[in-house]
Order: sequence, then structure tokens, then C-alpha cells
Amino acid sequence: MNQSIEQNAESLIALLRSYRRVAVAFSGGVDSSVVAAACHKAGLDFTCAVTAQSPSVASWQLKTAVAVAAEIGIIHHVVQTGEVDNFDYQRNDSNRCFYCKDTLYASIGEVIGNLFDDQEHEVTVVSGTNYDDLGDHRPGITAGNRRQVVTPLAALEFGKAEVRDLARYFGLSNHDLPAAPCLASRIAYGVEVTRQRLSQIEQGEAWLRDHGVAECRVRLQHDGLARIEVPRDLLELVLRLEFQEQLVGHFKLLGFNFVTLDLEGFQSGKLNRAIVPLELPKPLREKGTPNNEQG
Repeated sequence: MNQSIEQNAESLIALLRSYRRVAVAFSGGVDSSVVAAACHKAGLDFTCAVTAQSPSVASWQLKTAVAVAAEIGIIHHVVQTGEVDNFDYQRNDSNRCFYCKDTLYASIGEVIGNLFDDQEHEVTVVSGTNYDDLGDHRPGITAGNRRQVVTPLAALEFGKAEVRDLARYFGLSNHDLPAAPCLASRIAYGVEVTRQRLSQIEQGEAWLRDHGVAECRVRLQHDGLARIEVPRDLLELVLRLEFQEQLVGHFKLLGFNFVTLDLEGFQSGKLNRAIVPLELPKPLREKGTPNNEQG
């Protein structure tokens, strides 16, 4: 993009002004925070943010979402989502994210239905999908498309760099927050997603952060193997933690059978290397017909 940050902000706000009422799928991450802030600044008839509360969402992420929503000044709803009880989600094939996002958007639809019970008050659901997201395996985007979710950042071709610039421009406190996908994204495809496994991963990553490892992933592989990914410049720190704090012993107490350190270092989406995307389910509904059932 050749536009200035100010022009990008104006373009985003102007695009959002074309919608009278908006509900933001709000994780508290940088992307959705920029969209929420722009919606709030657009002066729409109605704007709210909706955040999922689920075993697949780390507790620190929910706290961040609550804090950032208050900082923006946007109406904020936290809803319990039931994707972890969905068999299609639990089985954890390469389209797991489809069922997660479809459940989220159905839950947002229920929030909207409770607020506005007539068709005259149409509310548009928007997400923080950015232009760079379009190049990866993202079944969640397909779920959004089928629910007619609007993606303003992608529409304006704003990638990760532009979005972080906008976060700084809007004065958001989380402008430098590392990307943090849901905890289920750490579980190797084919390994069943359970509450226990999600908790193991959350506790393992929390232990690492408490010991100075600011960015990390604890990947759960087959046979209960924990594969720790950190940026390469933090590999030595993790090795020191094993000598000083008995990292392996702690992880075994959490329920992992084996613990390894990935010498290649942290790379987002690494589990996607080995997959062949499966065919997604047929559309859940005809265009314009509400459907609040899980996928």
C-alpha cells in the first residue's frame, strides 16, 4: 500500500460507515481490535464487539479482550461457545477451524437476535481477517463467507504490517501483541481435541511465559508428545530452564508423556505443512436465511 497511515485509517472508517449497525467478531488480537476501534470511530447507529469464552481460548486472551474493548469504549458481549462439544470439531481434521468459526458466528447471530428481534434492524457481522490471511489454509474464512461476514481489512488489502501501523495510530495498547491463535491450533491434526488437552497446552505455555519466554507454542503431537516452539534467539533460554527449573518434570506433571524442543524455531501455522485440505461441508443455509445451529 502506498497510502499513509492516516489515509488507511480514513479508508477503513469510510468503508465501515457504509454499514449502519455492526457486530465485530472480537478476539482482542490486533486485527479485530483495529476493526473494533474503526467501527467505534465511524459513529454508526450501533456497534458492539462479541468475544468467545471457551476452553480453546486461553484465559489471558479473554482478559485482554475485555481490557481492550473497555479501552476502545465499545459495547462488549462475552458469549459461551460450544465448539468443543461438536464431534466435527473434536475429531480435529484439517477443517477444524471451520466448525469453530461457524459456531462463533452462530453465537454472534444469537446475540444480535436478542438485541434486535425485527428485520428492520439489520446488523452486519465483521471480522479482523486481513489480506495476508487469504494466502494460508483458513477454513474459518470459508465459514465466515457462508455466514456473509464482512472482512474490511482484507477488502482494503491491508496486511499484517498495515494493521499494526493502524493499531499504533489508533493508540491501542495491544499494538505489539504477538498473534495468538486458539489453543486447539496447537494440537496435531488427527489428535482429538479435548478439554484436558487444551488445559495442558494452556498451562504449559503459561509456565514458559512466567519464566521469561514471551512468545512460544506448545504443540501436542501424537503419543502425548509436547513439541515446544520458540523464536531461535530463545532456544538457549528454554534449555537453561530445563537445567534450572526442571521443565520436563513440570510438563510431565501436566500430563505430557514426552517433551521436545523444536530446533527450527517458532513458525506460525507449522502444523499446516503436512495437510491436504478436506472437502468442506455443503453450505449450511441459503443466502439470507438465518441459522444459529452449530456446523
